[in-house]
Amino acid sequence: MPTVPVKLLTVVAESMLADRLTRVVLAAGAVGYTLTPAKGVGARNQRSSSLGGVNVRIEVIATPRTAERLLEILVQEWFPHYAVVAWLTDIEVVRGEKYASA
Repeated sequence: MPTVPVKLLTVVAESMLADRLTRVVLAAGAVGYTLTPAKGVGARNQRSSSLGGVNVRIEVIATPRTAERLLEILVQEWFPHYAVVAWLTDIEVVRGEKYASA
């Protein structure tokens, strides 16, 4: 089965940022995303209460150009102000045309 190389951009952020982040994802040219609740422990430790809400994990399968553009937006505009982490992964998908913006 033929596959197409693309990127998976994964973003973990506070849930209160979810709507704004997903608008940025779509505005940058991604055709969609998956959003799920997330919890864990990291550099800032585990949250001591749920008053601030839970975290979300936003996954975006996109062309390398779109994924790298989104990561640059996050680095420049979001990282300095919010508790956001993000990473890129090289993946291969079937039906790769579904992940290219029109």
